[in-house]
Amino acid sequence: MLQGFFILLACQLVGESISRGLHVPIPGPVLGIMLLLLLLGVRGWQTGEDPARQDTALGFASDGLLRNLGLLFVPAGVGIVQSFHLVLSNGVAVIVALIGSSLITMVVTVFVFRLVSRAVSAGPAA
Repeated sequence: MLQGFFILLACQLVGESISRGLHVPIPGPVLGIMLLLLLLGVRGWQTGEDPARQDTALGFASDGLLRNLGLLFVPAGVGIVQSFHLVLSNGVAVIVALIGSSLITMVVTVFVFRLVSRAVSAGPAA
């Protein structure tokens, strides 16, 4: 499990270093998860098996984090409760941002799904 946490944190550290060091407008954790995906893809391609299985160190650490994911939202909830007057005074902006971001997410998801489904139905390039 310790090795799995090390891999997760190392990927986040590298992503954060790239983001801050190169002034990339992408958050470090996003770059880190992209690096982890790349590493898992390369490892799976080399070995022919799923490197994030539950019986591996990375799979065990990831599963433990996912089982306790709700605890990670506690600080955000406390922050909202402590700053409730700000949420109330900016309520319209918050609601517009929530609805707008949800709609954008849905549109992008449909676009990506259609793009991938076309690529899959076309089959491998000859």
